[in-house]
Amino acid sequence: MAKTKSDNPFLQSSYDYTLPSELIATAPVFPRDHARLLVYERATQTLTHARFDALFDFIPPQCAILLNDTKVIKARLFGTKQSGGKVELLLNSPLPDEAYKVYIRGKVVQGTVLLFQEELNAHVEALHEDGMRIVRFTCKDIPVSLPTLYDILERIGHIPLPPYIKREDNQDDAHDYQSVFAAVQGAVAAPTASLHFTQEMLETLQKRHKNATLTLHVGAGTFKPVEALDIRDHVMHEEQFYIPTRAQTLIDSPTPLLAVGTTVTRTVEYYARTKKLQGACDLFLHPHNPPQRITHLLTNFHLPKSTLLMLVAGFVGVEKTLELYEEAVKERYRFFSYGDAMLVL
Repeated sequence: MAKTKSDNPFLQSSYDYTLPSELIATAPVFPRDHARLLVYERATQTLTHARFDALFDFIPPQCAILLNDTKVIKARLFGTKQSGGKVELLLNSPLPDEAYKVYIRGKVVQGTVLLFQEELNAHVEALHEDGMRIVRFTCKDIPVSLPTLYDILERIGHIPLPPYIKREDNQDDAHDYQSVFAAVQGAVAAPTASLHFTQEMLETLQKRHKNATLTLHVGAGTFKPVEALDIRDHVMHEEQFYIPTRAQTLIDSPTPLLAVGTTVTRTVEYYARTKKLQGACDLFLHPHNPPQRITHLLTNFHLPKSTLLMLVAGFVGVEKTLELYEEAVKERYRFFSYGDAMLVL
């Protein structure tokens, strides 16, 4: 893997790396806790290759663990325009007045009506320059509330696999692309570090460590690469979050905290800076805006030039991040959402 020409933390090009396409995981390992685990201990600069089910051998016993309990919805819809042309819609996030931010594959204009199964229609109200569309849904000409929409999506929608998984979703994905502790509907992408936990591992976690859940609904923007040459010019996407009392108590305590995933990290760090317990999180973490509260990170391997890779560099620096990724490529780890995991201590 070619190393970057620069480790300037402000340059987008510093976060590029070469990944053989065969290392992009298109399905998870089974059982899910048999994924591989790369462990990096910052204090001793020790690197260990392990398996995910050995996770608790490495986490300090005094460390508390925070999990994201968001649940992936079947956010992809296939339908037609009234004119008959095919369209694909990806739900992104709800707006307060029962309008929705969506992405639409297929040309639409303001006023276009999209037709789906079960007499579900989407009425296009606005088109934004960034590709986002604003729509309202009706079913049999009656406005559709968010809970009703989720019920309909469960029947007619498709799991929104990431764009780098070049296949259609199947019946297994409805289970595989969901954590065992998923509870609150609203994500259009999985918090992927969570996918490695089995029910047995979750029970072990709950016995051995203080723990709590919070909710951040992962949006489609998580896959968007940083296009600005200077990362400080990047406009971060927003994702809805909620921190319940139990999680807040742990965050406010002096206890060391392990974040299961970048989504938990961003949520906790947003709270650490704003003291907000719910709302829209748009925090961009990187080496010059590093984590202040999270002390340990469990995460998957992320796309080049992504905000997620920059977040990891906020923990260990640009140069070390790329060294770890180079080692992962050399050792044939599996990358991205269905891939292997990395633990930063």
